[in-house]
Amino acid sequence: MGKIKSQYDIFRQKVHIIIYGTSTKAGRLFDLILLGLILLSVVLVMMETVNSFDLKYHYELVTLEWIITIFFTIEYILRIVSIDKPWKYIFSFYGIIDLLAIMPMYLSIFFLGTSIFSVVRSLRLLRLFKILNHPQFTSQSVQLKQAINASRGKIVVFIYFVLIITIIIGSLMYIVEGKESGFTSIPASIYWTIVTLTTVGYGDISPVTPLGQFIASFVMILGYGIIAVPTGIVTAEIAKNSQKQNDHFKPQACEGCGDEAHTTTANYCSNCGHKF
Repeated sequence: MGKIKSQYDIFRQKVHIIIYGTSTKAGRLFDLILLGLILLSVVLVMMETVNSFDLKYHYELVTLEWIITIFFTIEYILRIVSIDKPWKYIFSFYGIIDLLAIMPMYLSIFFLGTSIFSVVRSLRLLRLFKILNHPQFTSQSVQLKQAINASRGKIVVFIYFVLIITIIIGSLMYIVEGKESGFTSIPASIYWTIVTLTTVGYGDISPVTPLGQFIASFVMILGYGIIAVPTGIVTAEIAKNSQKQNDHFKPQACEGCGDEAHTTTANYCSNCGHKF
């Protein structure tokens, strides 16, 4: 005879289904509410740094932030209560992030005017990774992770090549332009090379000699190719993995009944039992 659950055990089970479950309506609704509050909280953090807006709506901002903090506090407590090993969650990566999400407002009571709390509250965005840990997104994240791991060697070699090119071009620009043009040292010239390669172009340092401008033009064109290469490497691996999966699950027809709803790994027909 099964053990009769207490009201507390039933409550823990229901809370666990809502908070950790992603396949139930209540679980999906909870994730949507949590997602909305996280995004709203980050918007509030940004708007607090706008002096004119903060002066006009300071009370409303603080009130909303306290409401969000109280919600996160209740959620944090419920997460601890609803699992069998609370310490495992508390000291996990997401557990620490959840704690950091609620601490700033409480600490602001004792330490006023500390801007670092705004940065800590922005860490709530990291909780989005936990919300996106949904079966619908998991397969996509696994494919991306596999593609990045498979491309890791190529990307490391490519970055090493870019570093060498950057040092060479930076040293060359230091010789061609000199200190008079703002290329005061090789590190400063390497900084200019990186800024130009990435097509950022701050403009704080710029070549003035014809040869330096020619080299700069070459670096600008090279930058577009450098940006595209890592993307192409990862994309090629994703396409390769997708092709492997398509070949693995390519349907085959049954000679007995003609049913095509079988993968290449099937040994028998699910419709008539015919052996492939």
